[in-house]
Amino acid sequence: MNRNLSRLVALAQKPERRIIGLMSGTSLDGLDVALCRFSGHGPATRVVVEHFATVPYSAAIQVQIRRLFAQDTVELQHLTLLHAWLGSTHADMVLQCLAQWQVVPADIDAIASHGQTVFHAPQHQHGLPDWPNATLQLGDADHLAVRTGILTLSDFRQKHVAAGGQGAPLAVYGDYLIFSQPGEDRLLLNLGGIANFTYLAGSLDAATVFSTDTGPGNTLLDAFVRELYPGRQYDENGALAAQGNTNAELLAALLDHPFFAAAIPRTTGPELFSPAYVRAAQQRTATTHLAPPDLLATLTAFSASSIAGAVRQAFPALPALTIYASGGGMHNPTLMTALHQALPHCRFLTTAALGIAPDAKEAVLFAILANETLVGEALSIGQGEQAVPAVSLGKISFPE
Repeated sequence: MNRNLSRLVALAQKPERRIIGLMSGTSLDGLDVALCRFSGHGPATRVVVEHFATVPYSAAIQVQIRRLFAQDTVELQHLTLLHAWLGSTHADMVLQCLAQWQVVPADIDAIASHGQTVFHAPQHQHGLPDWPNATLQLGDADHLAVRTGILTLSDFRQKHVAAGGQGAPLAVYGDYLIFSQPGEDRLLLNLGGIANFTYLAGSLDAATVFSTDTGPGNTLLDAFVRELYPGRQYDENGALAAQGNTNAELLAALLDHPFFAAAIPRTTGPELFSPAYVRAAQQRTATTHLAPPDLLATLTAFSASSIAGAVRQAFPALPALTIYASGGGMHNPTLMTALHQALPHCRFLTTAALGIAPDAKEAVLFAILANETLVGEALSIGQGEQAVPAVSLGKISFPE
């Protein structure tokens, strides 16, 4: 048997596995690196986060990614070069974290690399009837594997698309395995660039579980902070938006899009909810001269309203749900206050209450997907239009 395949079989038979989960979201703020220890698989999965860090993206890295990010037209050479360069860059960040944690690469069984999404194109969004759902993440895993010497799983979203899904959100797989709790209906709300939530029934019935994007989380707020306040990357603590007032007419125009009436589950990205989307709404409402704090206040209300709207759409009776938040928007008290006000019957906590630091959650979820691919079986979750493909996700790159 090929030596790499022999090692893969041995890895699948180990009672415990140490897997590094990597995640870089649409906020482009950095690479989340979570070193996790796993035992079991499927509903018997047990995970302990041994170490976690976010390695910030430098301004130079952000510039290179933004040359491609959510752009309809790009330079093919830059796309090709960035794919390899990001793989090597992420590898160096992993090695940097391991050195800080005093862990040698030989003690790591696998890396689970999400990569950097640069374009998300579900069919309902691109509107081309002869073309399928598609999504693209950069950061070549062979470069990661060779540079670190660690088996690497990557490109998790492609199998989801190939099996009939839209490539996002994928959180439902990991959320169901490690966060379900008998007797408590839960929403796991991720406030990233694009917001999404997973519903977990207290009955533990996998057929009722689903995950959906809701619309913008931080992506528009971050984009306009960078534009209106040079030198700043985001609205720290929501302080800028807190100084402004929501413009009701602009907010209504922002919410006036077919996406918000589409059936749940649904997916979207910053390709739709871009600064151009906001400027078009401003033109329609004669609000192009809003003061910056007022625009940020309105965009904050837009995120909160679209999230709350998706929750009410999914649950017309709106039961008393417990919402466990994670992602960068969780640190924005202005956004969180707006969510509390929009969903007054819900109880808000963070995933820290469930034993996973909220900033680490997305990286941990991709480590869970890798663990399932290595030792588990394809999961059947949801039913009908809410079903997710029962597949193993991730391509395998050997280090040699």
